[in-house]
Amino acid sequence: MNTVTSRQVPARRLAVPNLLTYARIAAVPAVVACLYWQDILQGGLWLRWVAVVIFISAGVTDVLDGYFARKWGEQSAFGRMLDPIADKLLVASCLLMLAADSTIRGWSLWAAIVILCREILVSGLREYLAELRVSVPVTQLAKWKTTLQLVAVGFLIAGKAGDAVVPVVTPIGLGDRAAGGHRHGRRSHDLAQPPRRGIRPRVRESEGDPRRHRPDARAG
Repeated sequence: MNTVTSRQVPARRLAVPNLLTYARIAAVPAVVACLYWQDILQGGLWLRWVAVVIFISAGVTDVLDGYFARKWGEQSAFGRMLDPIADKLLVASCLLMLAADSTIRGWSLWAAIVILCREILVSGLREYLAELRVSVPVTQLAKWKTTLQLVAVGFLIAGKAGDAVVPVVTPIGLGDRAAGGHRHGRRSHDLAQPPRRGIRPRVRESEGDPRRHRPDARAG
């Protein structure tokens, strides 16, 4: 009698997609250090440009890890878990540092608060739904939201250094950040709503194994 083989891909901790995700996590203290040195320790504005380069490089790894995972068939549950954590660490740490150096201030602080609260809410909601074997697929709108969010934070990191070259760099970043906060709030509200009557939640195709590989899975 033939046995049925599982399609779950074993997690390789040192696979290239995972190494790219590790690099994104390693970029967090590097960006924070540059922003801290420039503002708190009164370093030169060139540190802002160093932070921008590191941040952009980290953003590129967010694209490449998923691309290589799909191309080489190295998706796994470990990669799906680690990828959003890396994104949240990078964005949250940058927002906190930008608030500390007053790049984000006044009304724009509310957008940052909405974004951070939404990240915590969605993480908890996904954990709860995972126990119910309910899938919350990533939509194309969410991908565009993440891209816009990274662009906005990149503008804000440039901050004073960017304004010295193009005076509208910081206002552009603040405008994108406020728009991103509004979209985060709407998305969180949609996720928190119970399924409409007559519509069943989307459940994973696997009947007994909630960890089964999904085609749109992240790197592993």
